[in-house]
Amino acid sequence: MYVRRVVTMNGPDSKGVIVTDAPAPRTHDFTTIPEMSQTLVWATEPGGALTSDDPTAAVANFVPGFGATRFIVLQVPPDGTIDPSTDPRDIVAENFATSPGIAERFEPDGSGMHAMPTIDYVIVVKGVLDLDLGDGEIVSLVAGDVVVQCGSRHAWRNHTNEPAIAAFVIVGASNAEAR
Repeated sequence: MYVRRVVTMNGPDSKGVIVTDAPAPRTHDFTTIPEMSQTLVWATEPGGALTSDDPTAAVANFVPGFGATRFIVLQVPPDGTIDPSTDPRDIVAENFATSPGIAERFEPDGSGMHAMPTIDYVIVVKGVLDLDLGDGEIVSLVAGDVVVQCGSRHAWRNHTNEPAIAAFVIVGASNAEAR
C-alpha cells in the first residue's frame, strides 16, 4: 500500500514549510495475508521535541506507552483471502516481525481478538469494516465512520470482496495492561 506522508514545520521566518513529501518509509505489505498492508506513519513519545525528523525507524513497540502516540494506516483484506496451505506459524511470525507490541496481544486461537491499554481513534477511509467486540456484538462501519476505542477487546473483520482501509491514531492511555 502506498501512503504519501507530508511533514511540515515552521521555517526560520515562522512560516510553514514542507520538510518531507515522500512515501511513508515504514510500510509492510504482508506476504502471508494477501492484500494486508500496514504503515506506521508517525510516532511521538512523552516530552518529545517538536521535530520533523522521522521517528518511525526507532519505534520498537507499536503499542505506545503512557502519553505516547502511534499513527498507523491499515489495509484489511476481505475475510478468506489467506491461502489455506499457508502455515499459521508463518502468519504469526510475520505479525511478530512487523507489528511488535500488537502481535503479542492477539489471542492464540487465531480469532484476531485483542485489547490494548490505549485510546484508539479509528477512521474508516475506504470500504466497509466490521468491529467485532466478541459475544456476537458487531458494528459495521463505512468510509467516514469513526470509532473511539477505549481499551476494549475487539477484532477487525472485512466481510466484503474489497480491501478496506482505516487510519488509527493510538494514544497510550495507561501504564496498566488492557483488560
